Formats: sequence, structure tokens, C-alpha cells
Amino acid sequence: MSIPAGAHGHDVYRRYLSAVVLYALAGARAVGLGATDLQALNILELNGAMTPGELSTRTGLTTGPTTRLIDRLEAAGYVRRGSDPGDRRKVIVEPIDRPADLDETLVSVRKAVGEIIGGYTPEQREVLFDYFARAAEAFQVAAEQVD
Repeated sequence: MSIPAGAHGHDVYRRYLSAVVLYALAGARAVGLGATDLQALNILELNGAMTPGELSTRTGLTTGPTTRLIDRLEAAGYVRRGSDPGDRRKVIVEPIDRPADLDETLVSVRKAVGEIIGGYTPEQREVLFDYFARAAEAFQVAAEQVD
């Protein structure tokens, strides 16, 4: 894909981010989840068990919507509530499963992006993955500041 004539770097980046968000929305719909529910499940899978308060912070939801989100994920069999081993008074939410067709839904984009990344040299891939890691942190910090 080439950059449209006259497009500035920020326009290309905005198109990229928009496509990622639209794909995430479509992927969530394809597996029967809301976008926030799939994002919360992803957060739990990447970070492990956490308290509802921590999940609330990471998703940007307030307490009530976070409780309902956990209820939905628990009813679907994707998470379970349990006691925090370090403090039995605290509740933790841990991921235990994921939509069966999630990997199947994501395989086409994973393959396409994998081919794109595979076309770069090892040094270029290092730069790309450095960017992904640093940008993820920047977005996380920015999301917390916006809230």
C-alpha cells in the first residue's frame, strides 16, 4: 500500500490507528462480544489476574460498568472471580478461557501483518518492535491522563 499523494505522516498514522480500531470492533462482533469486553479480556490475558479496581483503571470504566463487564465475562466462562492469595479480603479476576473462534477470526490479519513485518530486515523489525513497545506505553499513559 502506498502513501496517498499529499498525505502527511500524521494522516497515514491516523488511518493506521483507525483501521486497527475498526478491526478490533469487527473482531469483537465476530466472536459475540462487545469491544470493551474483548479489550478487558485481552488486558487480563496480557497482564494476568487483577482486582476489579485495577481492571477498571486499565479499561477506563467506572466501578458499575466494570462490575457488569466482569459479570458478562464470567457468565460466558471467560473469567472467574476469586480471592487474592495475598489478601483474602480482596477479589481478583482471572482469565480462564477465551472465545473459541477468536484465533480463527484473527488469523487473516495476523498472517497479513506477519507477511508485512517479514518483509523487513531483522534490524528494521527491531525498530518496529521497539516502536510498538514504546508506543503502547505512551498510549497507556495518555489514556490514564485523559481519564
